[in-house]
Amino acid sequence: MEPKKRMGRPPKKAQGLGDTIEQITEVTGIKKAVKWIFGEGCGCEERQRWLNKRFPYVEQLTEAEFDYLKDFYSKNPNKVTSVEQKELIAIYNRVYHDKAQPTSCGPCFLNGVYQKLGKLYEAYKVE
Repeated sequence: MEPKKRMGRPPKKAQGLGDTIEQITEVTGIKKAVKWIFGEGCGCEERQRWLNKRFPYVEQLTEAEFDYLKDFYSKNPNKVTSVEQKELIAIYNRVYHDKAQPTSCGPCFLNGVYQKLGKLYEAYKVE
C-alpha cells in the first residue's frame, strides 16, 4: 500500500511563534473550530502577526555577514554612512524576516537595527 500524499500547499517556513501556533491549530482542527464558533473576525491573523513580530525566529548569520559586522562594530562608529546603513539593513531584514527601510532618524536606526544587530553579533562572538 502506497503512503498517502498530502494534498494542498506545502507548509510555509515559520517566521515566528505566531506561525508555529497557527500551524499547530490548523493541524489539530482548533483553527477550524474557532472560525466556526467566532467567525472570520476572531482576531487570529492579528494575533499571529503580533506574536511573529514579538517572538521572531532568527536566521543564522552567514560568515560574510558576521565578518561585516565584526569589521563594522570593531570601529565603534559614532556615525553610520548611508552605504553602511543599507548593508546593515539588508543583514537585519534577512536575519529577522523584517522590512526595515533606511532612515534619516538617527535614534530610530540606533534603537532598532543597530542595537539588535549589535546584540546578535555579541552573541555570536561568545560562541
